[in-house]
Amino acid sequence: MKEKNAYPSLLQRLQVYAETDMIPMHMPGHKRNTELLGDSLPYKLDITEIEGFDNLHGAAGILKEYMNSFAAFYGTKQTFFLVNGSTCGILAGIRAATKPRDKILVSRNCHKAVYNAVELMDLEPIYLLPELEEDFKLYGGIDPDLVKKRLDENPDIKLVVLTSPTYEGVVSDIRSIAALCHASNIPLLVDEAHGAHFNYSEAFPESAVTLGADIVIQSLHKTLPSLTATALAHVCGELVSEQEMARQLAIFETSSPSYILMASIEQCIRLMTERTDELFGQYMRHLAAFSEKMKALKKLRILCHGNDDKAKHKSFHDFDSGKIVISTKGTSITGNELMGMLREKHHIELEMAYSGYALAITSVCDTEDSFCALAEGLLEIDQTLEESAENTGALLPGIPERILSIQAAFQSEKAVCSLHESIGRIAAEYAWAYPPGIPIVTPGERISEEIITAIAGLHLQGIRVNSDSGCLPGGLLVVTETAQLSPKI
Repeated sequence: MKEKNAYPSLLQRLQVYAETDMIPMHMPGHKRNTELLGDSLPYKLDITEIEGFDNLHGAAGILKEYMNSFAAFYGTKQTFFLVNGSTCGILAGIRAATKPRDKILVSRNCHKAVYNAVELMDLEPIYLLPELEEDFKLYGGIDPDLVKKRLDENPDIKLVVLTSPTYEGVVSDIRSIAALCHASNIPLLVDEAHGAHFNYSEAFPESAVTLGADIVIQSLHKTLPSLTATALAHVCGELVSEQEMARQLAIFETSSPSYILMASIEQCIRLMTERTDELFGQYMRHLAAFSEKMKALKKLRILCHGNDDKAKHKSFHDFDSGKIVISTKGTSITGNELMGMLREKHHIELEMAYSGYALAITSVCDTEDSFCALAEGLLEIDQTLEESAENTGALLPGIPERILSIQAAFQSEKAVCSLHESIGRIAAEYAWAYPPGIPIVTPGERISEEIITAIAGLHLQGIRVNSDSGCLPGGLLVVTETAQLSPKI
């Protein structure tokens, strides 16, 4: 597909259709009336499933042709457009590979969408806690030996779900884990939302698509030039039916898919495949120059850049160099404070911040000027910092004791407790810091003192911890022990 595509793009087709005299007596309700609505939004290109433009759920025309060409490029059995983000792909993938009340093996640092699937299917999760990378206070990859141990202990596991790369760019040994899964005829689903760019350059880790995973979900909008909420779902191997995946996507994905978003998907992959060497060659030069500049930092440190190296992190199988993880450990500021300083003084908005680090996400669309501005901002801030012995905690305080299923906890009678009073009680809601959206506690788990300490500590450092009820930081929903607790929700 590096040769220029002979067929017109979806965007070109939409542009041609917009110039016709067809009168839209169909949805959407804006009727492409730019005289009334103006042209600040692409109303002219926003259509529904009309003649000649196929239907995403049951594609038999141009959308099928596009998706088939992408499947051929990626080497998959089937590749699906996603216009509800990776979330709908994760939900559909888990439901396509399991039955209600099945047991699944899940990395604890998975996205909340995985937990939502567990609730909907009333699945029994067995958790894998990644090793903590002590120096940067973030989680490493999933150890294949731990996967084998859990599979041996639970021979009735029906699916394994991992996140690789993580939000911070840490990659697990997917090839080895896939081999372990397949030895027991168990499919592997990889949330590769942050690794859509892996397929385009050997400078980045190898994609799970080529390493034996059975379902791979990629968010194009996270690291490639595509509009927000665009993603791909890949079905590989023989353990999951592509027909069942399509059926589940029709449940979890909108029945009115945006043609603008689908055009963005097609345009993105067309650009990447036609200009791969040019765009990624330039990208790698920018990253290399940035990394070289970061060697001058005295107090801040950049994960696997500057004076840090991947070989120093034994829990990493690989690392995505496009992620700029800036550690504030040992300095007088938190990651959240660093994020604020870059925003206010240098007009740089980072992706996220946690207590001990902040994260910048880069892509082929970042310019040399952007990289220079980030480098200059970090070097300037670094000169103002003092050393501090204060340590920061991990994102997850461990895997809590599970008392009820997520579904049973949600269906139980609930009441609000103060954080202190909730210790020892059973959680009836999620608590999570977003981003990255990883639950600190899930419904049905016993709330420990460590969990409350982690939530309170994050709040004190200016990091918002969310809950389903919105009661944090004041309290948490717990499963009611007696009918006397109030207020009830």
